Amino acid sequence: MNVKTLLLSCCIASFFSCHSVKTENTQVPIVGTWQLLSATTVENGKRTETDYTKGRSMIKIINDTHFAFLNHKLDMPKDSSNHFDGGGGRYLLKGDEYTEYLDYYKDRNWEGKTFNFKVSIKNDTLIQTGVEKVEGAGVDRTITEKYIKVKAN
Repeated sequence: MNVKTLLLSCCIASFFSCHSVKTENTQVPIVGTWQLLSATTVENGKRTETDYTKGRSMIKIINDTHFAFLNHKLDMPKDSSNHFDGGGGRYLLKGDEYTEYLDYYKDRNWEGKTFNFKVSIKNDTLIQTGVEKVEGAGVDRTITEKYIKVKAN
């Protein structure tokens, strides 16, 4: 191997070692902390609107590979029944197709389930729409959730 070939090989190897690989989960700026503003649920033909800015608070935290959600009532009860809810797991994002793999949840009927959503982000607002179907919990509904990105302090 002559010197020119060796230098060319080193340059090519250096280029590929420094080149960042784009993963499936970097197509939409979904990474961050999101506060749920509202949810619309349609189940058995009945439409329910929930305002999460009054009496409840829910956030969804999304990193490069996982998501987690935390939800509780804002008015603290006198006993220890805070009605806290939380869960999380892995996710995959391909374009606007967002799939959650719920690995952790208080109700084991939901664990191990996959939920497919369409997502869109406009400015600091995330809208997520999909079907939640969990036969063991008697759930079969379409949900649309509207989140706002939480700004860092």
